[in-house]
Amino acid sequence: MTKNLDKEGLRSIVDNYQLFYVDLWGVVHNGITLHLEAIKTLKEITKKRKDYVLLTNAPRPNFAVKSFLEKMGMEKEIRDHVFTSGEAALNYLKKNFLNQKFFHVGPERDFDLLRDFEKNKSSDINKSEYILCTGLFDNHDDDLIFYKNLFEKNLNKKMICTNPDLIVDRGKIRELCAGSVAMVFEKMGGQVIYFGKPYPEVYNQSINNKNKKILSIGDNFNTDIKGANLLNYDSLIISNGIHKNEISKNGIEKTAKSYEAICNFIQSELKW
Repeated sequence: MTKNLDKEGLRSIVDNYQLFYVDLWGVVHNGITLHLEAIKTLKEITKKRKDYVLLTNAPRPNFAVKSFLEKMGMEKEIRDHVFTSGEAALNYLKKNFLNQKFFHVGPERDFDLLRDFEKNKSSDINKSEYILCTGLFDNHDDDLIFYKNLFEKNLNKKMICTNPDLIVDRGKIRELCAGSVAMVFEKMGGQVIYFGKPYPEVYNQSINNKNKKILSIGDNFNTDIKGANLLNYDSLIISNGIHKNEISKNGIEKTAKSYEAICNFIQSELKW
């Protein structure tokens, strides 16, 4: 049974945990503005001498997301806790794919991830050795058929996907993410290596999490909550996020079951 914390707040359970994984997009901000109650909660966690990681499926290095958050008005002592799926992927690529030719699928703004590999970037997918997917092209941001045609003759190559999210809400606008493109590739028979929640690598790279009691907080069943379930962490779903309409219509238990996920707690927004 999922416990509602809207009245009692996170403060009612904070002493039960040593480490908090907190999602960024949908919990701490909406892509445009910060959620002030969430910011207050992070400061209170620090006062309790607890650790937290702002763990995000952003397909860019840590420094790029920190810069984005700084422009949004987030204080340095909070944004220093950021760890991205892009950073985890970057560490893997440096060890395993450093000198291989790749074809980049994603918007120009994700160039920060490619700086160390620019000389290996191929403009022709047929001449590449692997595919690096960080998102959708700016001029094909809602057309998955385009990607099906693009991949048709390149299914023998591995795809590295730096953001497993399928969708995200930027303010009130819903957008497709890299995970949607990777799903097309996978359904066609291609092999995808994912970096980001719910896969363990991003959690383990972000901080020393051994022998700690952990709570994972997020708004996405497929990533935040399933990641917690896979790693045996407790979880808190934010109901005003990506699944807002489903939870409002069907309730938390039925919605969680439809995603084959289990969450211990629910809040409408992250609040102390």
